Amino acid sequence: MRLHGVLCADDVTTDLPAANKDATLRGLARLLSRGESLDEDAVYQAFADRERLASTGIGSGVAMPHGRLHVERPRMALAICRQGIAFDSIDGEPARILVALLTPYAHPGDQIKVLARVSRVLRRPSVRESLLHASSSDDALRIMMEEDSRQSVPR
Repeated sequence: MRLHGVLCADDVTTDLPAANKDATLRGLARLLSRGESLDEDAVYQAFADRERLASTGIGSGVAMPHGRLHVERPRMALAICRQGIAFDSIDGEPARILVALLTPYAHPGDQIKVLARVSRVLRRPSVRESLLHASSSDDALRIMMEEDSRQSVPR
């Protein structure tokens, strides 16, 4: 599954304010709810419920909060917080690149596919570094899409 069908320009920000984990989840929910008919509180609750199970801070400055809702298709937001946010990451480092994902209840496999895809895109330190230096949301989106297009799609 390619990211171009999941990540839209309106759902990218390069200036997420540094905050605590809960406020960050709220900010990501707000970002995904803008311009869509999504209930911000329901999106936040989906992220918070998942986060209570275990931290989605995967390390290397990346966190991938995710949850399931009654949505028609997977939806993703990309947020950059250059200052970093304490996210209980496995390596203890603050999260600076946050990828929030909502997937439909009807297609549970989509969540794993998209999270795996994002992990492949962000595994290279140079890509993460480029995102941290992105000058705009459009620049950050371009970086993600270019790296996504370099990656093969598993069968």
